[in-house]
Amino acid sequence: MIGPKYCVQESIPLMAQAYGFSYELVQYKWPRWLHQQTEKQRIIWGYKILFLDVLFPLAVDKIIFVDADQIVRADLKELRDLDLEGAPYGYTPFCDSRKEMDGYRFWKSGYWASHLGNRKYHISALYVVDLKKFRKIAAGDRLRGQYQALSQDPNSLSNLDQDLPNNMIHQVAIKSLPQEWLWCETWCDDASKSAAKTIDLCNNPKTKEPKLAAAVRIVPEWAEYDKAVKDLLRKAQEQRAGGAGPRPSPSPRSGGPQRDEL
Repeated sequence: MIGPKYCVQESIPLMAQAYGFSYELVQYKWPRWLHQQTEKQRIIWGYKILFLDVLFPLAVDKIIFVDADQIVRADLKELRDLDLEGAPYGYTPFCDSRKEMDGYRFWKSGYWASHLGNRKYHISALYVVDLKKFRKIAAGDRLRGQYQALSQDPNSLSNLDQDLPNNMIHQVAIKSLPQEWLWCETWCDDASKSAAKTIDLCNNPKTKEPKLAAAVRIVPEWAEYDKAVKDLLRKAQEQRAGGAGPRPSPSPRSGGPQRDEL
């Protein structure tokens, strides 16, 4: 959605000014002692789950992660205020209502079926974390310890950011969020879409439809959002080219390689 002439760190200040939100950038350097990932996607997945206790300032009590390919249709304050019933974090389980996808539900058989028992396999596209509880039970240390043991095997943790918390569900409890907090066409039936509080553009292993094509088809408001952001960045680019304004220059926190978190 963002054109090649603006990187994310340049576009955020423009969007903050246009839409009236505040933001900060946080940074954390991957520890040398922890098994390194080399693929960009897996590095991102690692940051999503391995450093929740140290990535954010101690004054931050809760965080909500939302995937970039997700459309929010509700007030996230509802999710922030949701009672996690003592769990350090809450995830939404995968839907099981689209029956034609039953053959692709890998968590219904084999290792996952045995490991989870009567528990559900949760998706990592959206989650809420109670950082106070998370730190109190040393959940970060537990997750990193399990990651260190499993990641030596290249066949383990194929979906790192999902497999790790689901694998640790007996040691670090997951509160299952109400299903409407994450609707995905791949796994959820059409009848449940009207109640969706967020719509996630999950990959579809059956059709392999590109996500941007799926967005236009599935989400009526997507085209309007996409056009609004493109118009904003195009106008900023024109102003910059004409010397009407300086290049945006956000000032992230110091230390370590830079990572963006909204």
